[in-house]
Amino acid sequence: MKPLRRLLDGASGERRRDLEVLLCHVLGKSRAWLYSHGDEALPGVAARQLDTLLPRLSAGEPVAYLIGHKEFWGLPLFVSDAVLIPRPETELLVELALNRLPHRGTVLDLGTGSGAIAIAMRSERSDCQVTACDVSAAALSIARANAQRHTLDITFCEGDWCSGLASFDLILSNPPYISADDPHLPDLRFEPSLALIAGVDGLDAIRRITAQAPSHLNAKGHLIIEHGFDQGPAVRALFVAAGLRGLPRSPIWRGASVLRSARNERRSTASLQSSDHVAADRCGGSAAPARCARTDRGARWTRLARCVVSRSRRCGPAGTRR
Repeated sequence: MKPLRRLLDGASGERRRDLEVLLCHVLGKSRAWLYSHGDEALPGVAARQLDTLLPRLSAGEPVAYLIGHKEFWGLPLFVSDAVLIPRPETELLVELALNRLPHRGTVLDLGTGSGAIAIAMRSERSDCQVTACDVSAAALSIARANAQRHTLDITFCEGDWCSGLASFDLILSNPPYISADDPHLPDLRFEPSLALIAGVDGLDAIRRITAQAPSHLNAKGHLIIEHGFDQGPAVRALFVAAGLRGLPRSPIWRGASVLRSARNERRSTASLQSSDHVAADRCGGSAAPARCARTDRGARWTRLARCVVSRSRRCGPAGTRR
């Protein structure tokens, strides 16, 4: 049997990192252990496990699906092909939400998937009430398992966006926003299309959310969503049509730079630009993200923009639970 070090020979970059993750997984050891025991041989059981995983890795299946978990906000989460793999850049959405959540506030996570956003919010704010909704029963099963794993009290519901729900201080979502003919979709063939594709222009889900959200936001509530890097103008138009008002100017957040907020005299916010990460705060001031949300390498559309929107004064009454 080859020593562990030899199994990594010839591999570099992402391939080497993936192999290290798989070796740690089949051995039940840390990467530090792997580095310090490179002369040891891979045990038979672990070798057989690795033999079943390597063809799947070579076929392009994400490592997170191979090992069954992914870290988000410093928390290990179960994942399967029923849910989108949580991306590190979505941590910025959590950061923005935490900065706007009042004491004992209420949060709705739409299209929760693995439960990553809801779990991150509840792990940071034990005083708040978090509801997580998804149309997929399989996804909700994963999300519930993750909440139980971290002993977090979260209400889960199966449904179509805001339908049948009450009102909240924050509505958060990382919805599908990829167009059906996006040329990079084959790269995501292992992830659920339900969590990725939103019609011919990628905006179907955001249309539904922006149309429903105003009647489910409390006074001074905020809607925070993630959208594609080139969808800013279209999303802005959807917010305006829904009665949500926003800031006309807002600096862009990039990498480890500081997220600066701009004052809105109406105390109602929106921020969106068609590039990278954008945010604004309804009360002005500035905030520095505690974690650096990274932008994925690769296809250009994977660079994301954020929008933060508070409820307009002319929005309709809050919705009631049916």
